[in-house]
Amino acid sequence: MNRNKGVIGFACAYTPLPLIHAAGFQPYRVLPNVDCPDQAGHLLHDNLCPHVKRVLDRAMSGLLPDLKGMVFMNSCDSMRRLYDAWKAARVGRNVVLVDLPAVATDSSIKFFRDELEGLSRTLERWDGAVIDEASLAGSIGLYNRISALFTELRGKANRSALKGDSAKLQEAYNRASISSPEDCIDFLEALLKEDADIQQGEAGVPVYLFGNMLPEPEAFALFESCGARIVSDDLCTGSRLFSAIETGGGDMLLNLARGILERPACARTFSAERPGSLGDDVAAAAKKTGARGVIGYTAKFCDPYIARLPGVRESLKREGIPLLLLEGDCTLRSIGQHKTRIQAFVEMMR
Repeated sequence: MNRNKGVIGFACAYTPLPLIHAAGFQPYRVLPNVDCPDQAGHLLHDNLCPHVKRVLDRAMSGLLPDLKGMVFMNSCDSMRRLYDAWKAARVGRNVVLVDLPAVATDSSIKFFRDELEGLSRTLERWDGAVIDEASLAGSIGLYNRISALFTELRGKANRSALKGDSAKLQEAYNRASISSPEDCIDFLEALLKEDADIQQGEAGVPVYLFGNMLPEPEAFALFESCGARIVSDDLCTGSRLFSAIETGGGDMLLNLARGILERPACARTFSAERPGSLGDDVAAAAKKTGARGVIGYTAKFCDPYIARLPGVRESLKREGIPLLLLEGDCTLRSIGQHKTRIQAFVEMMR
């Protein structure tokens, strides 16, 4: 199969990367951590998710590769507004919006499976290869290999055996989100072979990190300079994008739909049986990793997280785990403003 059919952009961790790859395209995440002029205000309201606005800034500034198309997931109202604005900013370019259920029930998984089938036809119209069961299974296998390599890499970072620690790990996540899976696998395997001196002296305070957009490696370096040691994360720009997809044979589109909807949930996804599950899941993950505290980092004006953070706070309070909530605008400047608060939080847990 021709794997050089071009680059397809995406902006959400729920994007079906194996499907894009199976069509012969290279998925490319449009990350917000690129300096460019602030132009999104011409098309979007000021009090809107800064992630969405900075992604649009990149499009309006031309700071993108030559995309054959852009895949948007209808994950929240802000992402839907980005889809509308993208069409206005890049008139005549290929763009598609894929509906994304907020729950992972049998009926919603079947619905999402049909959405993925529609996306397959769209990718074919964009000059992509015809996607069959074998090609999709092969692409899922590649991304599952990436997931396994990241599990190893996180373990290495936890042992302070990864040069650059959590900042290096985030660099790897960023690189993986803009590379072909074949190139990513080669890069991660080489990274795992690199030696690093085990750090001596006082270990940082173990902290669990959750939230949405935090792609800046410098932010992780800041946490560590304040005495924290990030033992695990659940971020849209971190481990969430590369969760493994269980296949088990059968309908590959259905397997892919189930795997995406059942991966660790962000605030826009919830369980009908456990409406407050996000808070319980954060608390359980923090305990499992041995974290002594939790840092939550979210972009401003993110309504799903604003609605669910009180429940997260209550769940952690019941477990006796301290929480620090930070908010930013997807710039390093906003992260740096929190340095004193991060230092005080870490000192409190020593």
